Amino acid sequence: MSETSTKLDFQVLDDILKSFEYKKSYLIAILQKVQEVYRYLPEEAMTYIGEKIDGLSPATVYGVATFYAQFSLEPKGKYEIRVCDGTACHVRGSMPVLNAIRNKLKLKEGQTTCDNGLFSLEIVSCLGACGLAPVCVINDKVYPQMTSDAISVILDTLLKEEGVA
Repeated sequence: MSETSTKLDFQVLDDILKSFEYKKSYLIAILQKVQEVYRYLPEEAMTYIGEKIDGLSPATVYGVATFYAQFSLEPKGKYEIRVCDGTACHVRGSMPVLNAIRNKLKLKEGQTTCDNGLFSLEIVSCLGACGLAPVCVINDKVYPQMTSDAISVILDTLLKEEGVA
């Protein structure tokens, strides 16, 4: 679990649970909504959900959250960057793009989220856009035929919008 402390708003969690009628059959949708709010699944939120929904336990909630790759137990940045390193993207130059991102955001080896919390980086096996390789996705926006220069311009723009550059 992350050392990062997130202040949970239990009213927000109750509102989410209520909107899904406290039904365990909606657990994945509930977790998706919680992650949308907090940008990850805080341990305390999973425990709370497990205690509030009849027929569930915190362990079951945790099991579902860790089974599906879409869920994160670590805080994500405001901008989630996914870089494809599947065969087509790799052959067409995804590694220089990935290195440019790491350099621009000053991410150390093994670090996935910037110190300022703005950006998270994830390497994925496939984004399903092989014809557009190499591909990056930033918060659901697809950036085709990426180059290290192009991703630097995109990141500079986002950093400027955030008042960081």
